[in-house]
Amino acid sequence: MEVSSSLVRPLLVLLLCVLLSSLPSSSSMLCPKRCTCQNLLPSYTVLCAKTGLLFVPPNIDRQTAELRLMDNFITTLRHRDFANMSSLIHLTLSRNTISQIRPYAFADLQDLHALHLDANRLTVLDDSHFQGLVNLRHLILGNNQLHSISEGAFQDFLETLEDLDLSYNNLVDIPWETIALLVSVNTLSLDHNLIESVPEGIFSNLHKLLDLVQPRSLKKIPPDPLFLRIPVYAKMKGSPLTALVLSFGGNPLHCNCELVWLRRLTREDDLETCASPKDLAGKYFWTIKEEEFVCEPPMITRHTSKMFVMEGQEVSLRCKSIGDPEPSTHWVSPDGKLIGNTSRTVCYENGSLDILKASDSGKFTCIASNAAGEATAPVELVVNPSPHFDPKLDPDPGPSDIPTSIKSNVSGGQARSDQQRVTVL
Repeated sequence: MEVSSSLVRPLLVLLLCVLLSSLPSSSSMLCPKRCTCQNLLPSYTVLCAKTGLLFVPPNIDRQTAELRLMDNFITTLRHRDFANMSSLIHLTLSRNTISQIRPYAFADLQDLHALHLDANRLTVLDDSHFQGLVNLRHLILGNNQLHSISEGAFQDFLETLEDLDLSYNNLVDIPWETIALLVSVNTLSLDHNLIESVPEGIFSNLHKLLDLVQPRSLKKIPPDPLFLRIPVYAKMKGSPLTALVLSFGGNPLHCNCELVWLRRLTREDDLETCASPKDLAGKYFWTIKEEEFVCEPPMITRHTSKMFVMEGQEVSLRCKSIGDPEPSTHWVSPDGKLIGNTSRTVCYENGSLDILKASDSGKFTCIASNAAGEATAPVELVVNPSPHFDPKLDPDPGPSDIPTSIKSNVSGGQARSDQQRVTVL
């Protein structure tokens, strides 16, 4: 039996209406007041920029995939702000006044790929702040007031993070051992902090690193094994995709032999200058010839030559040196062993060695070393036997056993300690 066209058309229209009504619409999704919401299947975007927000709106749809809350006045992030938002992929909180992140605030955001927290007022990051972000790839923390980052702050995304921006903060130090574990990172920005040195070899396992922006307070930039494995450029333009771009402009560079490797890079421009030494200060880094990047070997300028002490006394041995770069000082014992910090000895960065209880005579050796060489100086220590009995073997003296010289001190004189410290400059 044939069905008339006049009957088919209404049925098709009705079926189409049923199908359209079954699809989620923007009106069926929650959209906070003064925000703009876009339902572009399969994702749902919420835009709440420059709306004067003091906190994260509580009525954001839990199925939101992209949430932009920049340019507001949000101060605190809490767990309930993003609870059950397991579909969220991109979260932007830039240019707010955020100073506090409550523990586990992002714990439900297991699929989050990008977190922008730049231009806020964060000062400290601890182990609980980013817990749960197991798929995070981009973490932007520039332009905050960070001065401390815990060793475990990035623990949940060590293998997934690709982009880390810590620029324009107050960091004197960062957890370098943690940075060394970011095996997927390709962009690392550390510029405009208070970091004066970078540990050598810290980037050796970051095989995917393509863009490294160094701090702006570095006096020296140590070569890294990573730089030997791949081409390193000092410019972005013209560099191969497989090369590492190293940005180091604005640092107070000390231009000695330790920076020869940097001078050999493909340069970007002639704006970088040397801050020291005096004969190179103010000169354009790229115009200085390689042979002018020189170091001076150590020279020991002052040291203890010979010391006489009583057994059991504390004694300080001194050793001062100069050189470029600044030498490091080590001590070797009479039996040829390197001396470290123990219960009996203390080594100081200024070259001094404290022996807390002198016991054996012998010749100690002060060694000053830097990239240009080393210098040594012998120090002879003569330990004389103590005239006193061992207090462990000698019982406490009675009143009649106190020597006359000690009695006079007890009765009014000033007693002298048997354990006297001896220091010779």
